[in-house]
Amino acid sequence: MPESLSPAKAAARGGRLAVRKTYKLYIGGAFPRSESGRTYLVDGDNVALASRKDARDAVVAARKAQPKWAGATAYNRGQVLYRIAEMVEARRAEFIALGVPAAELDAAVDRWVWYAGWSDKIAQVHGGANPVAGPFFNISAPEPTGVVGVVAPDSFLGLVSVIAPAIVTGNTVVVLAAAPQVAVTLAEVLATSDVPGGVVNILTGHAAETAPWLASHDDVNALDLTGLADQDLATELERAAAGSLKRVVRPPADTPDFTADPGLGPMTALLETKTVWHPKGF
Repeated sequence: MPESLSPAKAAARGGRLAVRKTYKLYIGGAFPRSESGRTYLVDGDNVALASRKDARDAVVAARKAQPKWAGATAYNRGQVLYRIAEMVEARRAEFIALGVPAAELDAAVDRWVWYAGWSDKIAQVHGGANPVAGPFFNISAPEPTGVVGVVAPDSFLGLVSVIAPAIVTGNTVVVLAAAPQVAVTLAEVLATSDVPGGVVNILTGHAAETAPWLASHDDVNALDLTGLADQDLATELERAAAGSLKRVVRPPADTPDFTADPGLGPMTALLETKTVWHPKGF
């Protein structure tokens, strides 16, 4: 049986211990540890355990980033999403080493590109001029809901499938990640992909602990529970969200198939429609 060496003995004998990675939170474009100092083990890795204060900090970061992100041109947001696809592709080996199947990784890259293409088209499809009786122009235009709290699925494709449609239309997100190592690695991609700090914030830990704070937070405008398997908890969160009139995307009754064509639903579910009347000139 091989001798177990302490770090000092391993160094003395010329061996080298690999640097062990700590998976931190991603808030406001930075990678802080939890303010509580708590961690938990996932497959032998140390992962930050997010607290209520971390959730509040993430909402503050998302709110700060939202107006500028929503004010960017749709073309610019599409370019940013395309850059994310490029960077995920470049770190392909790292994601596969974390257990993401190659086919799922390819589908996730394609999903980023697909949503990037919709960035400057969704307004024409979901908005438009309305016929009215009278000398007026009547125009409906989609606008982002604002800050979205997301309970993410545990698959990489599922994670991408809830983040991409939210941010491409100008929302910012606070994501409760189910697969922490993969989610934080995606955060490292986002941090180097021209995504402004605060547009995507990722919290690791237990959804049952942090999701209620997002559901009841007055500065969170919508809640996407797609990745939540506990229907009873989903009902509790929906009840808490009603206090501030949040729109809620309920988790599907059956396991969702993220490989299927997502359609426009994931984007339009997080959009508000603004209708403007304007008199015609004579």
